[in-house]
Amino acid sequence: MATGLILFGCFFVLMFAGVPIGVSLGLAGTLAIALAKLGVMAIPTSVYCGIAKYPLLAIPMFVLAGAIFDRSGVAARLLRFTEAFVGHGRGALAVITVLVAMVVGGISGSGPACTAAVGGVMLGAMMREGYPPAFAASVTAAAGSTDILIPPSVAFIIYSVLVPSATVPALFVGGIVPGILACIMLIIPSLILSLYYDFGGGSSDEPRPQIWKSFKEAFWALIAPILILGGMRTGWFTPTEAAVVAVFYGLVIGSFVYRTLSLRDIHELLIESAETSAVILIVVGLASIFAWASSTIGIVDPLAGGLVALGGGNGALLMIILMVFLAIMGMFLDGISIFLIFCPILVPVAQTYNWDLVWFGVLMTYVIAIGQFTPPMAVNLMVSCRLTGARMEETVRWAFWLVLSMGMGLILMIFFPGLVLWLPKVLGFM
Repeated sequence: MATGLILFGCFFVLMFAGVPIGVSLGLAGTLAIALAKLGVMAIPTSVYCGIAKYPLLAIPMFVLAGAIFDRSGVAARLLRFTEAFVGHGRGALAVITVLVAMVVGGISGSGPACTAAVGGVMLGAMMREGYPPAFAASVTAAAGSTDILIPPSVAFIIYSVLVPSATVPALFVGGIVPGILACIMLIIPSLILSLYYDFGGGSSDEPRPQIWKSFKEAFWALIAPILILGGMRTGWFTPTEAAVVAVFYGLVIGSFVYRTLSLRDIHELLIESAETSAVILIVVGLASIFAWASSTIGIVDPLAGGLVALGGGNGALLMIILMVFLAIMGMFLDGISIFLIFCPILVPVAQTYNWDLVWFGVLMTYVIAIGQFTPPMAVNLMVSCRLTGARMEETVRWAFWLVLSMGMGLILMIFFPGLVLWLPKVLGFM
């Protein structure tokens, strides 16, 4: 038990000292292995076993697909399409930002990437129409957080690797309704705040786009999520193969339909995607050392047993406690690290209460999405604040209402599991 305390204590000390998350996990795990005299060869073996998993091949492909669609100008075309329906006026751009992020989320699979793509198009327009930079940054960061709920999702792929009984297709489809629910729960406070404070009330010089023309421009982007999910449903390809199809589709659309991608752009995209994917997989590999150490030294079972006892037999109460805990962790840790650290502890708890693991995984991902725009360490908010020039502390008054509204959506999913499980069952993924 003492080694287990050292393991977690070392990790949190290193993390709060500013050491990168992946390095903190690897060093803490290595120290625990050394103190427990488990053998130095366990370190490289754990790294290899952590990343040598077939579903992880989908990550670099989905990252590349998201980068291709971003560079192809998809967000701008989706903006014009949604603007044709929503129009101009108070709160219009805030609503459009959430809707555009929801569709972009069906392509990229990464919250910060979605925030950057949508923010690059929306933030300037919002500030020109009178939205405060802090409010615009909060809405954009919150909208980008829905990306990890709407398939394809890197977070769901990681969870499926850790919990094989929760398949990637079931998680992808299970995230659709919660993703839409999250968007609705973000639109409501964004619109109310905009109406109350008269944000976007100034007249716009730009004419309202024509619906048919903007639909034709955005058509190829709207088809991408349907292609990915439809191909998996019909059995044409696996989730990993779907990622490759998404890359090929994006290259064809960007190069020959929109004609916005050159060979130089493709070369740059390959480099950027390789760097992003490498960061993700390095964190996965180093976190595998931490996960192996925690399970081998025997700290997982006592912690899981303690959590079960904490609930006192009340599953709903324990679920709420766990979600609050994960929300707090989400303020400081990225989603991948949260899955790698806490899944070995929380999944046995879920099995004790006979919770469906697909439902539990979607709930965990939803809470992580909330953490992505909850100060002080919100990764999405950091991206949008950098784009707007707003300070993090200025966003608290706006982010609070968005967090509260999404929290109400979480409560709905806890007490009505059908919101998550209905669609996977109907489509035959469960």
